[in-house]
Amino acid sequence: MGTTNAVGRDPLVILEEALIGGISHFQLREKGTAALTGKELKTFALACQKLCRRHRVPFIINDDVELACAIDADGVHVGQEDLDCASVQSRIGKDKILGVSVHSVEEAKRAVADGADYVGMGPVYGTRSKDDAKPPAGIVGIVAVKKAFPALSIVGIGGIKPENASAVYQAGAESVAVISSLAGAEDVRGQVNLFKEAYKGAPQL
Repeated sequence: MGTTNAVGRDPLVILEEALIGGISHFQLREKGTAALTGKELKTFALACQKLCRRHRVPFIINDDVELACAIDADGVHVGQEDLDCASVQSRIGKDKILGVSVHSVEEAKRAVADGADYVGMGPVYGTRSKDDAKPPAGIVGIVAVKKAFPALSIVGIGGIKPENASAVYQAGAESVAVISSLAGAEDVRGQVNLFKEAYKGAPQL
């Protein structure tokens, strides 16, 4: 989540509610025309990091390697159009979490070779959180990558809600990354719990 996803609410309040609810990781994804930059972005990132540390939840930054290094974030997530995965790992160090967005078995193979700790696959379903999102791919890609790399941690991304999350888990994803489904929820803690229940209800492969 970033400030532009807060829909007129305080993003730090949303984050804290999600943390109390039991999210396992938080990724700062500050995107869009009204996105924070410079000192304002760093100040916001530090506030998010402080909340995550209080709740002992890893804090990951999307794309911005400079910011991640400057504040000693727990990890970085990069896309296929962003910096090279191998060079990112060399900058942040092997003790940090490195995630990579992939859309095929071939891209997953390259990410694994470059040292990725997990891959994000999607969009599984239609999403409004990314203006440049690719067409929905369903769970087919997750199934294929899990078959090729059984030990690889896969995170499902894109249009995922509690009511369709079970299929994503069943396909082989260990977790799901969501923005709108939590940031736009009236009861953030309750929504997190619904995702937990969807995980428990999915047959584990």
